[in-house]
Amino acid sequence: MMFLTAILGLRWIDFIDIVLVALLMYELYNLVKGTGAINIFIGIVAVFLLHKVVNALEMSLLSEILGAFISVGFIALIVVFQPEIRQFLLMLGTPSFMSGKKRRFLFWRLPVAGGEGLEIDPIIHSVQRMAINNVGALIVIARRHELAEFASTGEHLDARISDQLIETIFFKNSPLHDGAAIILNNKIIAARCILPVSGTHKISVTLGLRHRAALGITEKTDAIAVVVSEETGEISYCMGGTLVTNVKPFQLKNFLEKEFIPS
Repeated sequence: MMFLTAILGLRWIDFIDIVLVALLMYELYNLVKGTGAINIFIGIVAVFLLHKVVNALEMSLLSEILGAFISVGFIALIVVFQPEIRQFLLMLGTPSFMSGKKRRFLFWRLPVAGGEGLEIDPIIHSVQRMAINNVGALIVIARRHELAEFASTGEHLDARISDQLIETIFFKNSPLHDGAAIILNNKIIAARCILPVSGTHKISVTLGLRHRAALGITEKTDAIAVVVSEETGEISYCMGGTLVTNVKPFQLKNFLEKEFIPS
């Protein structure tokens, strides 16, 4: 290492700089991997590396052209990667991000909306009965993001969680059964809420709008969504834009306890 430092004229801080940039690029790659943005990401990296090579070779005209492209491209980058940047910043601001990485910092131990003492049993009991009877449902559990803008699209309830209330909301002849029910701080704050629909192609074409809405809300916020399929009675849950299908009630309960009950 000291030999390379002497030959290349690099300082220790330069090695740290290289490692940090490599880690940042790796995380960005993981963020856009599997999406249409991956090709744009690779293209931008290729242009940036070419610019560095051209600078090193002192090709002034080409360097100036590529430099102008990169400076203007920064604004275009924000526009093109707006959903991915939003997801990345949301992930950094979510307390579960650091706990999932097995690291603890004071900032990520801030209290989470709906994160302490969530009444899980009423949710599990209602979901289990709705699954048996093939009653479609979409339940969104708010965390740090309180989902006020989405709750405002539905009917305001502000009622304590109960399995009877959840089943009544999603009863097939109920005027509230279309859309999502949003839970915050152990209250169903609204029902028949309209959620953003994910445009991802990574899920099965057999899954309907409930599942896409569950993906959409968890892509844009740190909420957790629980879905019961009206066609099959299958239970699914979604977090961070990742959908887990065909789960049993006890698996759902274990997942919710892990996310909402303090250890």
